[in-house]
Amino acid sequence: MKKSFLLYAFIILVLMNVFTYSFYSKEVAYEQSRYEKTTKKLKDSLTSVTAKLNDANYFSLEKNENAQNYFDSADSEKMIKYEELIPYVTEKLLDYNSNPKGNPYVGQDQIGANKFIINKVKILNHRWIIADYSDGEIWGEVLLKYFVNSDETISFEVNQTLLYQK
Repeated sequence: MKKSFLLYAFIILVLMNVFTYSFYSKEVAYEQSRYEKTTKKLKDSLTSVTAKLNDANYFSLEKNENAQNYFDSADSEKMIKYEELIPYVTEKLLDYNSNPKGNPYVGQDQIGANKFIINKVKILNHRWIIADYSDGEIWGEVLLKYFVNSDETISFEVNQTLLYQK
């Protein structure tokens, strides 16, 4: 009786080990498969988002080499780095928001109680800027020309402005 009990116990233990080994090996294979699928999906998503971002930034000074070359000069002292120019021009344009009558470069006179101020700025190339402005209720966009003067000041000129309906 004792021998048959030990034999049955041994057989049960062997079967449990076989089933446990089978279960865990399949689980590892499943997890690896799942990891590979997730990694592939994430890489595809990243590629897609990168492509969309590149398309969205097509019209930007950061991506436009011809516009960047405009600021290169044979005289290395007069060369303007576009990486420094973008925040500088943006800051100078947003500084006009402190004007009591609103930013003069939105191309709109004050309509209601609030003044128009520029919220977002995108420098398209070496000459144009597109900006979003509002007074808190009415929104619009403006296309500006900008110029880097010889004394390194920035001047702006309203090209076109658009005011959205309420």
